[in-house]
Amino acid sequence: MKKTQLAMRLGLAANVLLALAKTSVGILAGSPALLAEGINSTSDVAYYVLAGVFMRLANQPADDEHPYGHQQFETIAALTVGAFVITTGIAVFWNAVEKTWAVLRGAADGGAGAGALFVALLTIVSKVFLTWLVGRLGKETRNPMVEAMAYDHRNDLFSATAAAVGIYLGQRGLAWVDPLAAALVAVLIFRTGLEIVLDASNELMDTVPSRELVNTALEVVRRVSPLVHLETMQAHRFGPNLVINMTVGMDGRLTIAEGDRLSDAIEQQMQAQIPRLRQVHIHYHPLREECKNLTTSQVLLRSRQLELD
Repeated sequence: MKKTQLAMRLGLAANVLLALAKTSVGILAGSPALLAEGINSTSDVAYYVLAGVFMRLANQPADDEHPYGHQQFETIAALTVGAFVITTGIAVFWNAVEKTWAVLRGAADGGAGAGALFVALLTIVSKVFLTWLVGRLGKETRNPMVEAMAYDHRNDLFSATAAAVGIYLGQRGLAWVDPLAAALVAVLIFRTGLEIVLDASNELMDTVPSRELVNTALEVVRRVSPLVHLETMQAHRFGPNLVINMTVGMDGRLTIAEGDRLSDAIEQQMQAQIPRLRQVHIHYHPLREECKNLTTSQVLLRSRQLELD
C-alpha cells in the first residue's frame, strides 16, 4: 500500500511540474514537439488523480457482495489510464500533422526558442529516474496500476527523447522536424495506451491460468504424492491477487482424512511458490484412469472444456 502511494505521489508531482513547464515553454518557444509533450503530461496528471480515486476504492475491506475485496478496481484504474493515454495520442497526432503541413507550405515559422531544448532534456532526466523507481515498485507490488504507471514513464522517456531530437534539428534549420517529432511522440503515446488497455483487459477477462502456472501446479501435485493427479485448474484475478480452483484425482483407496491431508499439503506448497496467490480451492475425487499423469496441455484443454460446459 505504501509503495503504491509512493509511486502515485511521485508520478503526480513530477507530471504537474513537467506539464506546466512543457506546455508554457512549448507555447512561448513555438515548439510543437514540446507542446505535444506538455499535453501528454497534462493528461498524465488527470489520470493520476483518477487513479488515486480508484486506489481508495480498491482499499475498501471485503463485504458480503465482494468477499475477495475490491482490488479489481486497480485493474479498472489501469484500463482508465490506458483510455486517457489513447485519447491524448490521437489529439496530439492530429495537431502535429497540421503543424507539419503548415511548416512545409511556409505558413508557420520553424525553429523553437532556446528554452525548449533545456526543458526536453530535463524531462528525459526525470523520466529516466521515474522509470527505474516506479518500475521497481511495480515488480515489488505486482499492482497493475503501478505497472501501468511504470510503463507510461518509460514511454514518456522515449517520446521526450524524440521531442528533444526534433527541437535540436529544428533549431538548426530543419524546421519541419520539430512538428514531425510531435507526431512521433503521439504515435508512442497511442501505443502506450493501447498496450495498457490490452493488459488490463486481459486481467479483467481472466486470461489465466497460464502454461507456467499449470506447470507449477503439476510439479507441486507430483511432489506431494504419486497417488494424486491434477485434472483441471482455473485461476481468477482479483486485482493483483489470484484465486485458484483445482480438481485432482486421488487413489480411491485413500480415506477422506488422507485426502484432506494431501489437499492441505498441495495448498500450502502452492501458496509458497506462487506470488500473490490468495486462496486455493481443491476438489478431490477418486482417480479415473484416463486422468492419470496428464500433461500441461491436456490439463489446459480439460480446463477450457469445463469452462465451456
